[in-house]
Amino acid sequence: MEAHTQLVYKDMPAPVGRIRMIATGKGLAAILWEGEDYSRTKLPVPEQEDQHPVLLQTRQQLQEYFDKKRTDFSIPLDLRGTAFQVRVWEALLRIPYGATRTYGELARLLGDSKAVRAVGGALNKNPVSIIVPCHRVVGVSGKLVGFAGGLENKSILLDLEQQHKIPTLF
Repeated sequence: MEAHTQLVYKDMPAPVGRIRMIATGKGLAAILWEGEDYSRTKLPVPEQEDQHPVLLQTRQQLQEYFDKKRTDFSIPLDLRGTAFQVRVWEALLRIPYGATRTYGELARLLGDSKAVRAVGGALNKNPVSIIVPCHRVVGVSGKLVGFAGGLENKSILLDLEQQHKIPTLF
């Protein structure tokens, strides 16, 4: 397998349990939740590599995020999915820190208000949890729904962001 496509991983403890970061030579390909297998991301099993530069950068930035010292990420991503899934995941990156959007708002942002279920399906397959912030998408009533890491972890992430919300100047 070529170096840029070989998958490697590093685990780290976090307030949401142990998470597994997976990268290629191109960028971060996935973050898996404790106890999760590779079926949601459809990635092959990676090899452990604790010193991979992307994984070290990811660990540092995630630690800063959990320590409330970082509100955005600058990690290269290697998103693997269908064209529609990647469009949805890229739209997630535009949801500001501390904010939430509904599935319907995300569908409208993508130009198809009827694509709510398709958007939900793409969110379910989001391989890069936390950094590609699917936790910021909520039900139309504001209720926490549908999260691969579990609703308790979704709540932890949203609470962390609400407690550290950066005030706007306007």
